[in-house]
Amino acid sequence: MDFSSFFPITDTTWIFFLVLCIILFAPIIFNKMRLPHIIGMIFAGLLIGPHGLNILAHDSSFELFGDVGLFYIMFLASLEINMQEMKMAQGGAILLGLTAFIFPLAIGIAANMTILDYELTASILLASMYASHTLIAYPIVARYGLSRLRCVNFAVGGTIVTDTLTLFVLAVIGGMYKGDVGAWFLPSLLLKMIAITLVIVYIFPRIARFFFRKYNDGIIQYIFVMAMLFMGAGIMELAGMEGILGAFITGLALNRLIPHSSPLMKHIEFVGNAIFIPYFLIGVGMIIDLKVLFGEGNALLVAGVMIAIALFGKWLASLVTQKVYGMSGDERRLIFGLSNAQAAATLAAVLVGYNIILEDGSRLLNDDVLNGTIILILVTCVVSSILTEHSSRKIAMSGEIIDKPIDTAEKTLISLANPEMVDRLMSLAIMLRKEKSTVPLTAVNVVLDEDETQMTRGTRVLEKAADIAATVNVQLLTKIRLTTNLSHGIIHEMKENNYHELIVGFHEKSSPNDSFLGTVLPELLTGLHSQIIMARLTMPINTIRCIHITFPAKTEFEAGFFHWVDQTERLAAGLDCRIKYHGHIDTMTLIQKHLKENKSRTRAEYHETDGGNDLKRISELVHEDHLLIVVSARRGSISFRPSLDHIFTQIQRNYTGRSILLIYPNGYSIDSDMTERPPMMM
Repeated sequence: MDFSSFFPITDTTWIFFLVLCIILFAPIIFNKMRLPHIIGMIFAGLLIGPHGLNILAHDSSFELFGDVGLFYIMFLASLEINMQEMKMAQGGAILLGLTAFIFPLAIGIAANMTILDYELTASILLASMYASHTLIAYPIVARYGLSRLRCVNFAVGGTIVTDTLTLFVLAVIGGMYKGDVGAWFLPSLLLKMIAITLVIVYIFPRIARFFFRKYNDGIIQYIFVMAMLFMGAGIMELAGMEGILGAFITGLALNRLIPHSSPLMKHIEFVGNAIFIPYFLIGVGMIIDLKVLFGEGNALLVAGVMIAIALFGKWLASLVTQKVYGMSGDERRLIFGLSNAQAAATLAAVLVGYNIILEDGSRLLNDDVLNGTIILILVTCVVSSILTEHSSRKIAMSGEIIDKPIDTAEKTLISLANPEMVDRLMSLAIMLRKEKSTVPLTAVNVVLDEDETQMTRGTRVLEKAADIAATVNVQLLTKIRLTTNLSHGIIHEMKENNYHELIVGFHEKSSPNDSFLGTVLPELLTGLHSQIIMARLTMPINTIRCIHITFPAKTEFEAGFFHWVDQTERLAAGLDCRIKYHGHIDTMTLIQKHLKENKSRTRAEYHETDGGNDLKRISELVHEDHLLIVVSARRGSISFRPSLDHIFTQIQRNYTGRSILLIYPNGYSIDSDMTERPPMMM
């Protein structure tokens, strides 16, 4: 039987089935071969495409999903950049980024014009591909606990510089072939790009912040983010430039509003990595013709030149950075390993050039370049993985690890009652949690005996909390506790299961005469010595722009001092926002020293006070989109003073509509606190 008559398959059901099979099995197979699965997707597309077994045709569906996937890659790459690490790197990132762009670009242009005999425009575009890089080996560094090393921060920050410059080159060259080129072409293109960038950077975040405050539904938020992505890409294309630049800048603009640990980020990653990006990679593979490598063309020569220049240019940039900043050889090799992998931006560049048709009908970048690019991606990804693994292992064994060991002793209980606050309390708990902690969170709903209505409501609340935790791959234990007294139920749950921290929402006043504290919190403070965080979040936590922390004098002598300092620093780092400390100079000096020793990524400011109750004084500084964290103290503790009794009245009077966390630190030390607690002053 002649099976060729059945191919290529045109039935949409079978097309989608085959694509899903590739998306499923390609990563499994190539992970066992210790090769990046991005290569597996491309090779699978080559195998089933018109130049392979001709099982599928490169039809309009692959073109549509290919465009979406390309935008998605650039958007996701900019979302995953840690902006705090970029700011910490400062000059080193700029130096590495500029040298990693200029050296491959300059050497590449010369080699492309002399060795490969390409004209100037094609040579510039091809050379820009050598300059870009993708941090595919970053998970290796994270696994060894080296993510805060100076050289790693340089590589992360340098990625933004090199990819931004590469995308600008693409925008200029792409724009040249979309309109008439005159004397004012380049200045006008630059002005349009600056204007659009300013619109995206200053207007998009404000729109997003307003939307996220108004709508909490995960699906609606995801659709909104996708609309912003394609709006950014669309207006960049309307200006005559490549949409991928708009997608990249949109990701940078929305970066701090979509924390890495948030459910929204997990939704974006899941959909992109499951459908759009694999579809794009398979489509790239389908247009590759390996026969060109061994035909009359110069594909092997092109691939050899591309690989040599890309590796040498990145090595030269790493060497310059090492010499300027006095780094070790292992640090240089780690920078080189992280910065030489070619993937997302390289594919973007080659497809821009491949899709530009010249007046004579030829392509700006031909099949030789397209096929050579795949070999370049394969070689650089393998070299990057091997070098990063080897360098990370040597640095780790030399004792240069900066990250602290994970303290798995801390257990957190979240008391959930109000269905409308579940999203925000869960988001808070997840962001306060140590990123690599293996200890599950626990959510409890305490209901009075024989109240079936409250039990049904509690079940729904806990189901919602479980869905949120599952979205971000955090293990959550849920339980309903029956009791005759709400505060006693929480206290017994904490003590019976040895929890070290309680997160609970503010009391909801049911009448004007109702106490601000309610009846539960005073009893919790009396009955528990664990840290208690009482939260009132008037807006989604990812829209917070600044954190203010006020604390009493001598709070550094409380057992849980370093615990809340580390937690609030993690929160500020996750939100990528500034943190302002208001307190006594002795306490702030210790905080500053502690954050410096732990290589804190946050932008911190220190405002000296007498260490008393400063709520009334700073009320004018706390705006609607700020978060106020009040560290208080229980009666009888070292840092307690009578003025702290007026905190609740002042919150009611001066902070209406503001987001507040009220923290009562641990009353007794756990091991991690005892090792860092300052000596008692006599």
